[in-house]
Amino acid sequence: MAKITTIIDIGSNSMRMVVMEKSSRFSFNIINETKIQVKLSEGSYEDDANLQELPMKRAFSSLESFISIAKELKSRKIFCVATSALRDAPNASYFISKVKKELKLNIKIINGKDEAHYGALAAVNLIKEKTFLTVDIGGGSTEFAYIENKLIKQCISLDIGTIRLHEMFFKHNDLLGAKKYILNQLKLLKEEFKTIPSVIVGIGGTIRTLSKIIMKKNKYPLDILHSYSYNVNSNKDIFDLIINSNDIKILKSIGVKKDRVDTIKEGTLIFDTILNTFDTQKVITSGAGIREGIYLNDLLKNSNKRFPANYNISVRNLLDKFDISSKQSSYLRKNAVQIFDILAPLHKLDNKFKTLFIIASKLNSLGSKLNFYKSNDNTFNFILSGLHYNFSHEDRITIAYMIKFSKRTLPLKKELELYKELLPSLEDMQFLSFMISLNLSLNKDLSYPNMKLNIKNDEIIEIKLGKHIYLIENELKKLQTPKNYQIKIMS
Repeated sequence: MAKITTIIDIGSNSMRMVVMEKSSRFSFNIINETKIQVKLSEGSYEDDANLQELPMKRAFSSLESFISIAKELKSRKIFCVATSALRDAPNASYFISKVKKELKLNIKIINGKDEAHYGALAAVNLIKEKTFLTVDIGGGSTEFAYIENKLIKQCISLDIGTIRLHEMFFKHNDLLGAKKYILNQLKLLKEEFKTIPSVIVGIGGTIRTLSKIIMKKNKYPLDILHSYSYNVNSNKDIFDLIINSNDIKILKSIGVKKDRVDTIKEGTLIFDTILNTFDTQKVITSGAGIREGIYLNDLLKNSNKRFPANYNISVRNLLDKFDISSKQSSYLRKNAVQIFDILAPLHKLDNKFKTLFIIASKLNSLGSKLNFYKSNDNTFNFILSGLHYNFSHEDRITIAYMIKFSKRTLPLKKELELYKELLPSLEDMQFLSFMISLNLSLNKDLSYPNMKLNIKNDEIIEIKLGKHIYLIENELKKLQTPKNYQIKIMS
């Protein structure tokens, strides 16, 4: 696969482009993301779905700019796909031929099921949840995929879209007609899917906008959209406010941006109707969608469209980016497993924290690449922004705080206050902090000693290093232990 790849998605409302750069076999990061609202379907639903001249000019000009960016970033491969707007348009071939002839760009029209599949492929690989329904609201259509235990079971595309509804119903102030139309379309989904999960992974601009508004309303402490989740019933007031509001000032005041004002009511009605119809309890927001799905479809073509077992793209990407020593990372991982398992009778932590503790141990040193004296603070920030895929927000914060407090003293309650709703208890956080401090101290001289742990009398942590190492022994003596457990260094 090319080192740098560009994916362009031509939608009914917006055109989006991402440029991906590989850092190792399965690892990548986004080096450019560009979006522009061209409203390619504008006026088409009143003219038998034919694309209109002005929207086509906007789209063509935008593609010129996208290609310019891709070339400047030395992209070797460009995937350009079109969805509902060109799929529905009788005159789509005119636009496609013009782009091919003048811009030397091939546009591939994908059908609705493929569009749903690409969004699902991104969610399966980049969202931690295992069983869910993906919902991707676009300008002309909405795509659904049923995922069970990380396997894509069924996909469907329905003719429900923000621009389609605007021109068919909202232009004529026919809210009831719009809702009836959505419900009739959803009957097709009920007939197609045997099971509808109670968790939805939301894809697309409408759903991301709604999540941002809910985050703002709830004063959510973490400014990260991907993997943000919320309880549907607790936030119904937001949906009702948007659907029933005719005041643009109110919409803007709650966080609706200028380029979303003219479609947010339609999109919210679609999503609210879906949530009500299927009694959805929880929504998880995906920052990844069709573009990432297309990229992963190519990247993972020889591995059954899935990352290898126990592989995490975000961890690998950080290890690649900061060139962390594989020897040190491997040693700390091995020690982390032993520390967590041997000390389990003392910490009594759920086993899910074991994985987080191992990751924190492996990534602890990346901040020192920028500034050694601010290593923990730097790493905290890198973790929050870098552990993007396949982690919940709770996971991210917990790992970041483990590293931030990987020092001799344990974190205090006031130091965890800002993110307390996302963190484990103070007692658990202190034990995690102690364990990572212990792990780092055991290799203070970078000699990779053959360490062994033991618990004696449920209160003494015995440590054998295999040889006398004064620097490490001195570090261990300074560690603050939870619940006044004692550390005893054995000869």
